[in-house]
Amino acid sequence: MTDTSSSRPAEGEVQAPPQSGLHRLMRYLPLIAPVLLWAVPCWVLLYGGQHWPLPVTPVGTTLFALGLIGMPLAMMRGHGRRQQDSAAVIGDTLLGASWVLFTWSVLIGVLLRLALTVVGVGDGQDRARIVTWAVLGVSAVLLAWGYAEARRVPRVRRLDVQLPRLGTGLDGLRVVLITDTHYGPLDRARWSARVCERVNALEADLVCHTGDIADGTAERRHAQAAPLGTVRATRARVYVTGNHEYYTEAQGWVDLMDELGWAPLRNRHLLLERGGDTLVVAGVDDVTAESSGLAGHRAHLAGALNGVDPDLPVLLLAHQPKFVDRAAAAGIDLQLSGHTHGGQIWPFHHLVRLDQPAVAGLSHHGLRTLLYTSRGTGFWGPPFRVFAPSEITLLVLRSPQRSS
Repeated sequence: MTDTSSSRPAEGEVQAPPQSGLHRLMRYLPLIAPVLLWAVPCWVLLYGGQHWPLPVTPVGTTLFALGLIGMPLAMMRGHGRRQQDSAAVIGDTLLGASWVLFTWSVLIGVLLRLALTVVGVGDGQDRARIVTWAVLGVSAVLLAWGYAEARRVPRVRRLDVQLPRLGTGLDGLRVVLITDTHYGPLDRARWSARVCERVNALEADLVCHTGDIADGTAERRHAQAAPLGTVRATRARVYVTGNHEYYTEAQGWVDLMDELGWAPLRNRHLLLERGGDTLVVAGVDDVTAESSGLAGHRAHLAGALNGVDPDLPVLLLAHQPKFVDRAAAAGIDLQLSGHTHGGQIWPFHHLVRLDQPAVAGLSHHGLRTLLYTSRGTGFWGPPFRVFAPSEITLLVLRSPQRSS
């Protein structure tokens, strides 16, 4: 294996594109969302015709009001300048709980109430109370299950990926993808070690981490990230930055991964050779890198491919799936990405689709470019995964010319 290229400096400032209506709306989302997340279930559970005994309604309303006030305050204290982990855990948990309550208050509040009305079950108060208990029951089950899903070691998702330009010498190459580990306020050092053990059991030729290692600095999350140094691969371990690295000290994470034996592919590539055939393994910084203001950091595909034989197949690591437009224009064979978490808590994937071309799985773009989007190995923020299971991905690369 040889390292043949290096980062290229920016060639002048790039003017930021005008903001779309969606992006302007997103500016007000932090103000609107908490009110909706807490007010809607409060109305459905307490004021939708139930006529609860006197203590229930004021006590319940007080609890919802405390959630509405406490959630953003805890998140600001936890994820802002103070970086207080205990506050982050409280705020993140309240965020996940409120999202689940909101979702099922809307769905059950409309659909179940309509169904009960159609079949003539009880009067308005009876139907309202059935809805209330159904919302609470479904939400409790989903939150308990979602917490267990978030904290478990991910299952392995295996798939064969045929690359038309892959030589027979590379047929069967085993590529393991982990991404979005998001080491953070909840200490997951033991979980991290078990993830690495499962990766090692796959006997990979190439192991890739496509960013969002953690929330916090490398120094602060070192104990959780340290097991990554135990990961084994017969050819290489490679890493690219995600957007969350740029919320703290991205260069610190690049340096730590280098110390742990991973090759940071910062707009450069490696050549992986086997059986007389060659695969280009390239990587780019996250698309948010340039706006972070960190010197030398930006997504530069031309730099990553500098000196590459155009007839060789290319495997590209890019944190966000939306980079695939540039990858397809450059004729990349396969892009590996994360970032989306598969939505993490259903039905958030519908909002993810507004920003990304894919949420999970294998998709085709342009004339020959394949994109694999992982649902992520860990979780961000709320310690829940609902209908969006985490994964460790084993991709077995196949050559169309392989012998049968």
